[in-house]
Amino acid sequence: MTAWPTKPFIYEINTWVWLDSLSRDYNWPVTLENVPDKILDELAGYGLDAIWLMGVWTRSAAAKASALKYASQYKPALPDLTYDDIIGSAYAIGSYQVDENLGGRRGLAIFRQRLHERGLKLVLDYVPNHVASDHAWIRTHPDYLVLGTPKDIEKHPGNFFSARDATGRTIVVAHGRDPYFPGWIDTAQINVFHPGARQAMLATLLDIADQCDGVRCDMAMLLVNDVFARTWQGYVSAPPQKEFWEDVIPQVKAAHPDFAMIAEVYWDMEARLLSMGFDFTYDKRLYDRIMEGKVAAIRDHLKAALPFQKHQVRFIENHDEQRAAETLGPARSRPAAALICTLPGAVLLHDGQLTGRRVKLPVQLGRQPYEPINTDLKAFYLHVLHETRCEIYQNGDWLLLPVTRAKENNSHENLIAYGWRYRDEHRLIVINLTDKQSQAHVNLGAWPEIAERDWHLNDVLNSGRYLRKGELIENVGLYVDLWPCGVHIFQFEPV
Repeated sequence: MTAWPTKPFIYEINTWVWLDSLSRDYNWPVTLENVPDKILDELAGYGLDAIWLMGVWTRSAAAKASALKYASQYKPALPDLTYDDIIGSAYAIGSYQVDENLGGRRGLAIFRQRLHERGLKLVLDYVPNHVASDHAWIRTHPDYLVLGTPKDIEKHPGNFFSARDATGRTIVVAHGRDPYFPGWIDTAQINVFHPGARQAMLATLLDIADQCDGVRCDMAMLLVNDVFARTWQGYVSAPPQKEFWEDVIPQVKAAHPDFAMIAEVYWDMEARLLSMGFDFTYDKRLYDRIMEGKVAAIRDHLKAALPFQKHQVRFIENHDEQRAAETLGPARSRPAAALICTLPGAVLLHDGQLTGRRVKLPVQLGRQPYEPINTDLKAFYLHVLHETRCEIYQNGDWLLLPVTRAKENNSHENLIAYGWRYRDEHRLIVINLTDKQSQAHVNLGAWPEIAERDWHLNDVLNSGRYLRKGELIENVGLYVDLWPCGVHIFQFEPV
């Protein structure tokens, strides 16, 4: 396979749910080994770069038992819920072996090869902070875990649990957690300061890297020395000299030079994780500002240094977040989708996002409800994705452009404008995330060549074509009048 592109498009699939849906559609058991060619061809036709198979690892029996206790909470997402639909959390991993229900390691290898034949890479999960509460380490290597005392169970019953090691001795183990929330009750916390645990974690990560082209590392910031030490103060030793990620990433890259490390990260720690060797980090701040509709805050966010932005993962939904069609609605989700797809950096799309699914499915379930396909929304996404396959978005220079008042109102503040330039090509993107008709002058002074001639502006998404004089654009800026939740992607064609 070739190296990762500068601006990769990654498509997340909830593996168990996806295969279950395909099995129902085709009326025969579909696993990773025998996914129909038609399905893979359709994914390749979207213009993607990678498929992220979420949840391929063997789930824990204890995680399923834990999930069954909360069956009533899953009913809103799946009203006809049955016992068999509850499979346990994909993030309480019992073993880093591909679940045999999904096709096992052989099925995954076949699936990956078929992706490669279509020019697609494969991304898998790695959960470095914790394992399932019945993981083998509890019996064989309890020292790899954060341990407590019986008093901890009395004081913090949600953060600790009792178990037995291989000798039959009762031990108290911490649940995996981040410092701001109670523990995840189906997990056991790894002690990332323990040298043996680190070696075992590296071996796991290297084995995962043998089977795919990149990993999405769950809650990657929890392993940073000062974060981990603060979370588990009094339970772990002093931090090692070397950060976990600075230790393991170079070893993974040495074995697999083109392997992509993707970090789920919050708390404004993106730059720090990038400095430790990650290739991409989640852009949760952009997501939050899109959801809040804070256009000025989005514009400020896009003033960040371009080398930093190129390593951000832009998204408007994933398995952790609500569906975009539900939070933004079909209308607002369109400009939001165009925004994330045409900015610098990686793009994360979620299975069902293109067709307007509204139900956020708990990761403990293996089946999804029926939802009708929004064909108009899907056509919009495919149009945007086709446009972003143009070379200008991979190799061009990106620039945030100023917008100024064009009418006797402040509606220009509703618009975000930026451009791409590559060789003799130009793209201007103008986004209206609001429900108000808005006007602005877009300052194209950063492109002095625009003033030297007249142009046809071809609106890629809306089939419009406009003649504009370069001299007028230079003097007052390009006038735009954009409808509510509207998007312009202008291709500049010299007259």
